[in-house]
Amino acid sequence: MSVLKLEAKLENLKKVMAFADEKLEALDCPLKKQMQLAVALEELFVNIAHYAYKGKDGNVEIQIETEENPSAVKITLIDTGNPFNPLEREVPDISLPAEQRQIGGLGIYLARKNTDGMEYRYEDGKNILTVRKLL
Repeated sequence: MSVLKLEAKLENLKKVMAFADEKLEALDCPLKKQMQLAVALEELFVNIAHYAYKGKDGNVEIQIETEENPSAVKITLIDTGNPFNPLEREVPDISLPAEQRQIGGLGIYLARKNTDGMEYRYEDGKNILTVRKLL
């Protein structure tokens, strides 16, 4: 497992994406799947940076690991911010024109659409969100 720990700030997004690119390339992850995971990771990290700590400083840990049978990549984001289960978020109605849609929710929607599974748990004061992509 590869781990990156850093402050949950937007200016660290480039570090997060570079970490993911490096690790996924080392795992010979197909480019299309790398790009889908990158979309999901970017959306989830930005959500943590914007909302988890409500303007206060806080950290996030990102773990990347592989699974066998079936072959998959798992990316886990762990923060100690406000409890938030993105799986409880209502799926936005993307068939509506943009001006009729509610603000927010598209990032989580995109993360779910670009991965093969998402799990959330709140444990020991931590939000633990894992996305999975089959290889």
